[in-house]
Amino acid sequence: MFNRRELEEANAAKMSQMACDKALYQSAMDLLVRSDRYRYAYQFTWLGMPIIQLPQDILVTQEIFWRTQPDVVIETGIAWGGSVILHASLMELRGGAGRVVAVDQVLLPHIRERIMSYPFSHRIELLEGNSADPRIVAKVRGSVRTTERVAAFLDSNHTHSHVLAELHSYAPLVTVGQYLTVYATAIEQIPASRPRPWGLGNNPWTAVEAFCKEDDRFTIDVDVDVKVLGSFAPRGRLRRVS
Repeated sequence: MFNRRELEEANAAKMSQMACDKALYQSAMDLLVRSDRYRYAYQFTWLGMPIIQLPQDILVTQEIFWRTQPDVVIETGIAWGGSVILHASLMELRGGAGRVVAVDQVLLPHIRERIMSYPFSHRIELLEGNSADPRIVAKVRGSVRTTERVAAFLDSNHTHSHVLAELHSYAPLVTVGQYLTVYATAIEQIPASRPRPWGLGNNPWTAVEAFCKEDDRFTIDVDVDVKVLGSFAPRGRLRRVS
């Protein structure tokens, strides 16, 4: 009655149909744009910490993590710390020596203290500074061993130039089979609600497009884009293939 192969085959068939349903995709984007007016992504927490991500993005991160089993997660953009706790808790649940190396330009003392209060905080290394600064990149690189499987999540300053600098800095650390996830590519599809340094034509989406033209070691996982309707990271999940 419960056949896993049949379930996955049926899901794959429906995914193929979804990929052709342009109206469904547009409806999802309309929902994303409308809900963003109410700071919808700010309304969720992970184990008590604000995570500032959409539920579907959180869920698919868990799926990718469990499938690829990274030993190290590099994260830029800590904010309230929810995504650090997400990645570290997944490491703790899996077991082993996995850890998270996270960077932010400004790391407030009370947020650092809260992050490090979790029972799995020994898996977390926090760095304060510009994630594109060569000195910070060198510290992150020094935390990673050549034998480890490494994934990365970029979610800090969302300007084209900064994200492209991050991609050049951290892509070489991501190992074959792992993901380099760039959040906020959806900025290219969401009307600006207030003045920001980034916007249409100057954001993570444009940085990813530029990066992929010059680096063929990564491919955009478009299947995930189909599955995650209304994602904050459309065309932002890059899998290293060589």
